Amino acid sequence: MQQRYVGASGLRVSRLGLGTMTWGTGTDEHEARDQLIAFVEAGGTLLDTAHIYGDGASEELLGRLLGDVVPRDDVVIATKAGFGVRRGQPTYDASRGTVLTALDLSLRRLGVDHVDLWQMHVWDDRTPLDETLAALDIAVSSGRASYVGISNYTGWQTAQAATWQRAVPGRAPITSTQVEYSLVNREVEDEVLPAARASGLGVLPYSPLGKGVLTGKYRTGTPSESRGASEHAGMLEGYLDERGRGIVEAVVRAGDGLGWTPLEVALVWVRDRPGVTAPIVGARTATQLKGALGVEGKELPPEIRAALDDVSESA
Repeated sequence: MQQRYVGASGLRVSRLGLGTMTWGTGTDEHEARDQLIAFVEAGGTLLDTAHIYGDGASEELLGRLLGDVVPRDDVVIATKAGFGVRRGQPTYDASRGTVLTALDLSLRRLGVDHVDLWQMHVWDDRTPLDETLAALDIAVSSGRASYVGISNYTGWQTAQAATWQRAVPGRAPITSTQVEYSLVNREVEDEVLPAARASGLGVLPYSPLGKGVLTGKYRTGTPSESRGASEHAGMLEGYLDERGRGIVEAVVRAGDGLGWTPLEVALVWVRDRPGVTAPIVGARTATQLKGALGVEGKELPPEIRAALDDVSESA
């Protein structure tokens, strides 16, 4: 698998990342092992997790597999802090003490002495930005993280954080931003992507398949085992409307013409967008993951890319 530099940094990662959000909860150890083996054998290196995933279960499971399935130094481990759940309610807390404690817990679960990329999961209005960014500096200076990034920041938040870190020599520069980005959700193109480009940040899109909608599996209804049929069905609001259906049909037609699956069309479109370093792909099974790994070597013809651009902008 082709490797790319993350923004203007020296960090290199595979141009697809493996998301582990369901590991330890919806994905058991046997299935996670098969996914990791398939990913590494395909040349993948970027493994994405977070402090909140499965309340730490994702990091713990990844930690058990590291060294067994793949040598630690052969992969790039990315995790996040600042987003949690307290008494069943989501909490945003990017205060220095909270996120550094979370980082130490992440290292313990993963069984490593450092992560390659540590990201602030969300913007926290109640914590001064300089305090949050000071935690990034401490993480790098103490050797607990090699690079640092942000996630789910708006355009102005991205620019402010990146500018602050580059204003004074010795601060840890922001390396990347992780944001939702797909054919059915191109909102980041307005402000976030220009801010990332101007600041030299790599972009790591999550939900590149529009939460599964772009695979075409919802065209004729909602499969009983799908996300749309679960308690997370509200997450698909706005993806299954008339606009979303129009985009999906365009993706399906493009796939039919190329002999590709809809998944391959949608994933290649995101992977090769300007500024994108590596989409993060999550899967319930190794079989599903292998369908995504099959995009290596594929490129969309310019006319099909232009048609998808048009329908997703105007639909």
